[in-house]
Amino acid sequence: MLNITCSNSKKSSRYAFIDYLRGIALLLMFIYHFCFDLDYFNFIQTDFNNNSWWINFRTVIVSLFLWLVGLSLWLATRKKINLPRYLKRLSLLVIASAIVSYSSYITFPKSYIFFGILQFILVASIVGLLFIRLYYSNLILGLLLIAIGTSYSHPIFNTSALQWFGLMTHRPITEDYVPFLPWFGLVLIGIFSAAFIFKEQGNKWITAQFSRWNDTNTKYQRHISCMGRHSLIIYLIHQPIFMALLYILSLMLS
Repeated sequence: MLNITCSNSKKSSRYAFIDYLRGIALLLMFIYHFCFDLDYFNFIQTDFNNNSWWINFRTVIVSLFLWLVGLSLWLATRKKINLPRYLKRLSLLVIASAIVSYSSYITFPKSYIFFGILQFILVASIVGLLFIRLYYSNLILGLLLIAIGTSYSHPIFNTSALQWFGLMTHRPITEDYVPFLPWFGLVLIGIFSAAFIFKEQGNKWITAQFSRWNDTNTKYQRHISCMGRHSLIIYLIHQPIFMALLYILSLMLS
């Protein structure tokens, strides 16, 4: 049984505004995936791989998610890594990644997901630990990785073993592709952003606003924050729900 609860306690160590931003990213993702499913069931016709509007919309969604990955990773490990909690999260990501890959193989056997956003977050959550103690270097390196990942390519990265890394000369045939480059650059910028905002000698005004959000957010904002707090389970169940509903609707209209 799913147990999705959200505490609004003022003593919570979580920053509700970060959960709120993640919830906003989920809502945007719902729009993207629902329209994708409408196309899949032939209710609409569009090209998600070549239409610039949809490409840019997806880029905004992924960028927000991965910036928050870096920011949250810094917050979770800034003092001392809670190893049991960290390993539990990695285990959940491994399981969730396997579920997504397997289910996508069943649905799209010729374009299944082998390195989508969950697989990326799993890898970034491990590699990102090496950069937690850096500061402005993360900003510089993050921008550099984005520049390299979006401007350089080489045929060697087209081989199956290296496609996860990026730098391919063409997009692989897959339903969701979030390569290590350039996207790890966003994670590093997120780590830098967290250090800038929350470290002891950082921007105290911004930190105060993040803390203040816990006490001043509205009911609707709290609902969105709750979604962001449980983003992984919501990510796993939303597409089956969309697909099932549209499948039933397609049968009713046929």
